[in-house]
Amino acid sequence: MASKFTREQIWEKIKEENVKFIRLQFTDLLGVIKNVEIPVSQLNKALDNQMMFDGSSIEGFVRIEESDMKLHPDLNTFVVFPWTSEKGKVARFICDIYKPDGTPFEGCPRYNLKRNLKTMEEMGFSAFNLGTEPEFFLFKLDEKGEPSMELNDKGGYFDLAPTDLGENCRRDIVLELEEMGFEIEASHHEVAPGQHEIDFKYSDAVKHCDDIQTFKLVVKTIARKHGLHATFMPKPLFGVNGSGMHVNMSLFQNGNNAFYDENGEQQLSSLAYNFIAGVVKHATNFTAVTNPTVNSYKRLVPGYEAPCYVAWSGQNRSPLIRIPSSRGLSTRIEVRSVDPAANPYLAMAVLLAAGLDGIDNNLEAPTPVDRNIYVMDKEEREAHGVQDLPSTLAEALQLLKKDDKMVEALGEHLYEHFIESKEIEWDMFRTQVHPWEREQYMSIY
Repeated sequence: MASKFTREQIWEKIKEENVKFIRLQFTDLLGVIKNVEIPVSQLNKALDNQMMFDGSSIEGFVRIEESDMKLHPDLNTFVVFPWTSEKGKVARFICDIYKPDGTPFEGCPRYNLKRNLKTMEEMGFSAFNLGTEPEFFLFKLDEKGEPSMELNDKGGYFDLAPTDLGENCRRDIVLELEEMGFEIEASHHEVAPGQHEIDFKYSDAVKHCDDIQTFKLVVKTIARKHGLHATFMPKPLFGVNGSGMHVNMSLFQNGNNAFYDENGEQQLSSLAYNFIAGVVKHATNFTAVTNPTVNSYKRLVPGYEAPCYVAWSGQNRSPLIRIPSSRGLSTRIEVRSVDPAANPYLAMAVLLAAGLDGIDNNLEAPTPVDRNIYVMDKEEREAHGVQDLPSTLAEALQLLKKDDKMVEALGEHLYEHFIESKEIEWDMFRTQVHPWEREQYMSIY
């Protein structure tokens, strides 16, 4: 794909904006943004793909004896951070990771998504479009500049100031994002106190995952300027809704939405039903990737709007999969279980692979469940063929191991390192003594 920026245009922008430093950003296995910062004098070296870094120091990359890695900047991702100093601004590129021999590094989450997109293209599709809705909480910083557990507002869904004291922070985030080229569609207070959502326009898969990572960085940076800490932790507080990242997906063929059929049932194509069937088939098994932390499973419980059962519906909001009402080019499938702690490149890779498996094998979508699943008992759910999502990270990891298609979507390197990292995380949690246990048992026993 042709770059929207040439080297010459990038240099012109750097001089015009007085850019002094360049961040070469990439994403590690756990979805955390990493970067190598260079002075602008080293930019040509970076654009020649000659910037090296030590891969052994990055989570899920390589061992120390094979540590040399190269950063390949994607010119399309060049942007100047608007909040940086007028004395010398900072710009960034998002990079793919390559090995010294010039081949892509299999442990690069961004490359892995591109690998899955190539499979999609070989099946005759031209684009995998995504629109996500990442939610976050705002907590006050303490006198040491560390996150406290004190929320900065008592607002609820769509509330306004003075109840929603995060409004000014949220507005500043939107302004910064727009200056960086984001098309913001809406921003509002979410259901829980201190919880917020900013929706930005859908785009193709790689760009959208890049945008999710940039979005998180901007939200955290601007929140700190307001004396606040923004967290994308799925469930920071007991007793209120957690934070999700609903994913809206559509496949395109020759400029047309492959999920739309004017004459189909619910105006959905047979491909859409196949895709739904694939997501339903693999849902319990990809959950370790889309909900990758111990804390993720505190959100996936009944009573707080997050889905915890595998089913789909055209209008019901309790199942895992919902079909929003828009049709035509906007026809899409919404998966509601994903949370914002997920590495977006890995999460979208497994969602795509699940849907493509449904298309490749002409799987039949189960009957939609249009009742509120939360009020069904276990027998009713079983009668409707509704499975439970895994209830812990440990259970989710075991299910992932059994699904060859999801393992293939991650690739051997990422899969092995992901399992190793997450089993360590679960074991640390499992063996820790938590405050709840002391409150329950210290005085009784």
